[in-house]
Amino acid sequence: MIISASRRTDIPAFYADWFMNRVRAGYFYRLNPFNNRQVSGFSLKPEHLDAICFWTKNPRPLLPHLAELDERGLNYYFQFTLNAYDRRFEPNLPPVEERIETMIALAGRIGPERVVWRYDPVILSSATPVSWHLEQAERLADQLSESTRRLVFSFYDNYGKGQGRLHAALHGTGIFLKDITAPEQAAARDTLVRGLKDIADRHGLRIFSCSEEIDLAAVGIEHGACIDGALIQEIFGCTPSTVKDRNQRPACRCVESVDMGIYNTCRFRCSYCYANFNEAQIETNCRKHFPDSPALLGRYEGEIEIQTSLKKKKPGSVCQPSLDF
Repeated sequence: MIISASRRTDIPAFYADWFMNRVRAGYFYRLNPFNNRQVSGFSLKPEHLDAICFWTKNPRPLLPHLAELDERGLNYYFQFTLNAYDRRFEPNLPPVEERIETMIALAGRIGPERVVWRYDPVILSSATPVSWHLEQAERLADQLSESTRRLVFSFYDNYGKGQGRLHAALHGTGIFLKDITAPEQAAARDTLVRGLKDIADRHGLRIFSCSEEIDLAAVGIEHGACIDGALIQEIFGCTPSTVKDRNQRPACRCVESVDMGIYNTCRFRCSYCYANFNEAQIETNCRKHFPDSPALLGRYEGEIEIQTSLKKKKPGSVCQPSLDF
């Protein structure tokens, strides 16, 4: 079983203490994102896990705990998103130079093959044209090339419940967005992907696209997966599931996993993020977080079966949240 920590929020940045409490307890509760009374329990014991995939823009709060994860025999790797957008796009991140230092420190601790650099999403706008992206990607690659083996990118998609958030954030700034996937942007898109491929080649990195319908094989760019069964097998020598995750978009190539996170709980509040689609709910949700609770939000009463595999995945139990929720 693979644990995703998490597509829905930044657990290393904001919930590292909770995560470690769950590791020590050996299980966690996952809430159905559409019904918080439906709760499933999943094991975090090393004998039940193939790997944990951390998704983060700032893993620094988790770094002091890596030795304990190693001692407990847990396999893990990081999807580390590192862009160079300004505060109109990423209003609450640490300075980019500090994040670069963090990624270098992380790779120095666990090895570059376990740190995947995500230049993601690629937002084409009047403030961030193709030339800007290539300049920033080159600058970052110069500093990160010894700290990763992979560069992953995706184009900004205006989809789902989060659509319109970026447009609203940029309203009145004079910045206008362009759809890089549109046919009229084909020339710009071609320049960008060829430029990214050249940057990756010069720095000895394999480059992958993420959840893209567009076939870039002619440029030498492979379709990638974030929850990547082949990478997990390569790094850790185990044999994880090869079943595609049916809960993701059709173009996503991730294998099935269990996600620990909850939407509308990330305090980074990046203006393009699909995982925060209700701004008013973020602080309300964060007040419902208790580091000692089995669930990321709230407290739950009653017996909940702890599942140790996805082969016999069961529907969650219907539980009554305590008043804390």
